[in-house]
Amino acid sequence: MAMEHKAFLYRDIDDFLSVTVPYLKDGLANDQSVIAVVPEPRLTALRDVFAGPGQPIAFVDSAEFYRHPVRTLRDYQHVVKQSAPRRVCALAEPVWQGWDERQTLEWIRYESLINVVFASSGARALCPYDTGTLPPRVVAEAKRTHPLLLSSEHEGLNHEYVDPVTVGTACDRGPRTGRPRDAEYLPVAGADLHVLRAFVGERAARHGLPKRPAQNLVTAANEVAANALQHGTPPAGLWIWRDGDDVVCEIGDNGFWRPPPNPLTGFIPPETALQRGFGLWTVRLLVDLVEIQAGWDGTFVRLSVSRSASEPAGA
Repeated sequence: MAMEHKAFLYRDIDDFLSVTVPYLKDGLANDQSVIAVVPEPRLTALRDVFAGPGQPIAFVDSAEFYRHPVRTLRDYQHVVKQSAPRRVCALAEPVWQGWDERQTLEWIRYESLINVVFASSGARALCPYDTGTLPPRVVAEAKRTHPLLLSSEHEGLNHEYVDPVTVGTACDRGPRTGRPRDAEYLPVAGADLHVLRAFVGERAARHGLPKRPAQNLVTAANEVAANALQHGTPPAGLWIWRDGDDVVCEIGDNGFWRPPPNPLTGFIPPETALQRGFGLWTVRLLVDLVEIQAGWDGTFVRLSVSRSASEPAGA
């Protein structure tokens, strides 16, 4: 059964409730597995409407659920699998505040990937967007990433929808920012990456990463370096530096990596570890942000981990 993925553009709390309350009631009436992932204060407003004993709706604060695009995809997959054979009815309002440009691009990619990851799940997803507070760019991207649209001007098929491959390619097309002059460098060569792991671990600790995120950065850097040695073109190298609150580690080689045509590669777990993309999926779970860019000067994978992340990164 095909998925229904609809963007809902609303103006205020009354407009929000006028659509979301009937939507959730319809899910309950059809014996669907109903989940509402919404930020405050709208979460409390919905709870008040559906207050009562034995309420079957799962209410979740978006601020807790929408922290990391790949982990959020994984968590929604878990919801769908746990609910089977019942159909999932999700009210899913992403968090768009507090992200920089790079993170915003990853959440745009996430909304687009939903259409592929859950294409045959039969799930229903209504994604509210507050047109009164969100930047116009975010609202415009909502129209590009949802096949269906509900607004004061339109209801039904969304003619501005763009396929996930095109969206993902655009997310990776931006110019690569340079490294600072004080970035520390380590050449990457040989099958034994013990020196690399020690190098990254020591610098991560020096830059103030807590133990768990530092260990995850070491594991992610090791995976990317091993892939560069196996599939890239020498010479390969690693750079590490601090960028504000982030510790950044970049691994590069002289090869020109071409992204696979499947937009899911590296964003969901392959069925087996032998399939392409398993390592990249693990890397994306381990760190806060992965940026991959290739050009005439080689292929570079940049890993960023925040020193103040409240949730330890991990698979």
